[in-house]
Amino acid sequence: MKRKALHNLILAAVMAVAGGLAAAPAHASKDKPVIGFSIDDLRVERWTRDRDYFVAAAEKMGAKVYVQSADANEERQVAQIENLISRGVDALVIVPFNSKVLGNVIAEAKRAGIKVISYDRLILNSDIDAYVSFDNEKVGEMQAQGLVKVAPKGNYFLLGGAPTDNNAHILREGQLKVLKPLVDKGDIKIVGQQWTPEWEPSKAMKIVEDALTANHNNIQAIVASNDGTAGGAIQALAAQHLAGKVAVSGQDADLAGVKRVLAGTQTMTVYKPLKQLAGNAAELAVDLVKGTAPKYNAKMNNGTKEVDSVLLTPIMLTKDNVDVVVKDGFYTHEQVYGK
Repeated sequence: MKRKALHNLILAAVMAVAGGLAAAPAHASKDKPVIGFSIDDLRVERWTRDRDYFVAAAEKMGAKVYVQSADANEERQVAQIENLISRGVDALVIVPFNSKVLGNVIAEAKRAGIKVISYDRLILNSDIDAYVSFDNEKVGEMQAQGLVKVAPKGNYFLLGGAPTDNNAHILREGQLKVLKPLVDKGDIKIVGQQWTPEWEPSKAMKIVEDALTANHNNIQAIVASNDGTAGGAIQALAAQHLAGKVAVSGQDADLAGVKRVLAGTQTMTVYKPLKQLAGNAAELAVDLVKGTAPKYNAKMNNGTKEVDSVLLTPIMLTKDNVDVVVKDGFYTHEQVYGK
């Protein structure tokens, strides 16, 4: 029995050593960086595009990428980032589900000498190295401007994104920058506003259903913060035979959103060339690992520091210029027009 117990102890020790070797740093050299890409939710069409563009750009620069999807779960994202740290990545690129809960795991990454880049959404209250995104305040301004152009007066409902997403709040700042002067003037009345948990279209639909009931269908514009929530809003409008009669904004140029813009049920969307965003993020990650000075064009305060940032310019899409997504190769002509 004693001999068997000793054998088991030795076997356990060997397995522990093997496990330790498996968790050893994955990189061979700084010339071939290993990047962990932690994404909020790959079930959303937009993020699958970011993943594909990012991986292609990073591999072109000689990097290896491990991708993880949190599926809109903050505990899962924390665990996945810890896993990427244990795998010895050189850099972490993170699309946060909840911008406020990653402080501890990012501190762990920094202690391990890992560079941390916040992707699209700014991670708050953490010592991150860099941030890359589109100018989200500008996106919010475009959303409001697109609606004001077709509905310069009347009742507006503000349909926000996820309250856990810092971008949702920045979008609202941009929206109000355009709307507040018109509210003060009396041309526009904001008859309600609500955040949409997880940016979930079905929740957006329910919110708009309730808003229409509360206002006896007397709403002229819905400032939806992305195409998913816009889709939910338009479903609620369609049930009241109001689709196409109420102005609705959006963002991301999702294929469904682009088709709704063409059909006239959605007023506009905002196209953000994701290949440009992903390419900049990959270049940023590789530069930081290699010690090459990145090219920043802004700083964003995240509550802990002024974060070096790259902010890219978005494009407003209406029925008049929706063909931009075809010319840019974002969609094919057949995908958009069906022929």
